[in-house]
Amino acid sequence: MDKMMFTIEEQQIGKRLDAFLSEQIEGQSRSYIQKLIEQEAVLIKGKPTKSNYKLRAGDHVEVSIPDAVPLDVVAEDIELNIVYEDEDVIVLNKPQGMVVHPAHGNYTGTIVNALLSHCDNLSGINGVMRPGIVHRIDKDTSGIIIIAKNNEAHVSLSEQLKEHSITRRYIALVEGIVKTDMGTIDTMIGRNPKNRKEMAIVSKNGKRAITHYTVLEKFENYTLIEARLETGRTHQIRVHMAHIGHPIVGDPVYGYKKQKFHTEGQLLHAKVLGFIHPRTGEYKEFEAPLPDYFVSILNKIRK
Repeated sequence: MDKMMFTIEEQQIGKRLDAFLSEQIEGQSRSYIQKLIEQEAVLIKGKPTKSNYKLRAGDHVEVSIPDAVPLDVVAEDIELNIVYEDEDVIVLNKPQGMVVHPAHGNYTGTIVNALLSHCDNLSGINGVMRPGIVHRIDKDTSGIIIIAKNNEAHVSLSEQLKEHSITRRYIALVEGIVKTDMGTIDTMIGRNPKNRKEMAIVSKNGKRAITHYTVLEKFENYTLIEARLETGRTHQIRVHMAHIGHPIVGDPVYGYKKQKFHTEGQLLHAKVLGFIHPRTGEYKEFEAPLPDYFVSILNKIRK
């Protein structure tokens, strides 16, 4: 494990902790620094703090960077549903049940394994485990994701995500009848203190999460909605819809224990993704149709 120490000087006073460290530690992205801070691997005067902490004169910052775990991610000949590809980006339609990148328990059969077989050049910003991965969607959520083929494209897309300028619209079937045709859910989301594997609405140690929703169709016991993400927190739409009493149909974590339909997971689909192209500056938008299993359940409900 690498340890680094910094003492804050006058010209650094008032800077955000994560911004300061991403400038000081070569080769590490700001998102990686933020993860270290969340994991309490960054201490100020011996105590953990938050990414948005404003530095003060005389602060002693201690950073512990864990040793890299060598892992050979194997290229696998897995068919990808490529919606668009050029020298900078790949836009994919991810099927339900497929993990985006290798992690504990899922080292094969992921989007990354397939990408390594498909092309030689992928952004290296997120390291060996997540080459090219700018953002992700849950294993059991289907739909559009974007991959960066070089670091310049990755930085551009990451900045657009931070500025909330990327268009991300999802379709979801939720339990019950949503009374208001349009609404905004604005809360803090963080790790569930009672179960660290789940996310929850929290009053502290969370991040602001904003979801805008529009009702598309109402049924006897269900509602079809479009959800537009302003922020992109882990499980955001799933947590938000459960929070207002309308969990997503088929959600094994935040949904009802008894489900009427046999699904492999939540009926949530990333339908639309729009972004400014990193090289051309042109706005591009892509759409993935609802998967057959989703359409089949809608047709059953309509009948």
